[in-house]
Amino acid sequence: MTQQDRQRIAAGLADGLSYAEIARRLNRPTSTISREVGRNGGPGGYRPQQAHHATAQRARRGTPAPPRAAGASGGTMAEEIVELAVRSGMPRMTARVHADLLLSEDGRRTAAELTRRLKVSPASVSVAVNFLVQQGFARRERDPQRRRDIYVVDDDAWYHSVVISARTTLEAAQAAMAAAQRFGLDGPVGQRLAKGGTFLERVVLDMMESAERWRTLLA
Repeated sequence: MTQQDRQRIAAGLADGLSYAEIARRLNRPTSTISREVGRNGGPGGYRPQQAHHATAQRARRGTPAPPRAAGASGGTMAEEIVELAVRSGMPRMTARVHADLLLSEDGRRTAAELTRRLKVSPASVSVAVNFLVQQGFARRERDPQRRRDIYVVDDDAWYHSVVISARTTLEAAQAAMAAAQRFGLDGPVGQRLAKGGTFLERVVLDMMESAERWRTLLA
């Protein structure tokens, strides 16, 4: 891989592109991009010149890249969590913040810690944590002594995120059924909306009931 390729990888990461999209632009396998980034600092710490120099050194020594600590920010586990979240529709920056919170020892970070660890702007962290809080993936705590917010992922976050998502889907289902009435249940559009709305409503109500029933597992 050339130094120019590595510069294009760094630019793609800065733009929030997925490994697959960067690979497509470079006409290389996605696994090559994932391996290149993973062994040279991860998405938040990739530096093209350093990566090029490190690769040259490894080639001269004939030794593989040094192993990274499991669970470290930018390590393999964090990258896997981020990629799974991105594939599910979460913005990449939000997924990176969420992964860093999940893998922290006590599930707590300040905005300053997230900014420093992920090497991103405070504004990017603010947008990401706002999304996580709104969707129930995290919550805010106020540190009264230092007058700062602390972002927390606790066990109950799984329950809250499921319930918030379910309520949003339930609203969509009810809107579909209301629209079906306006279009008329004797026509194809009304019937389609009514069937879809009813299906979603039943599934979501079952999900909410199940979340409540199994919430004790998080206690």
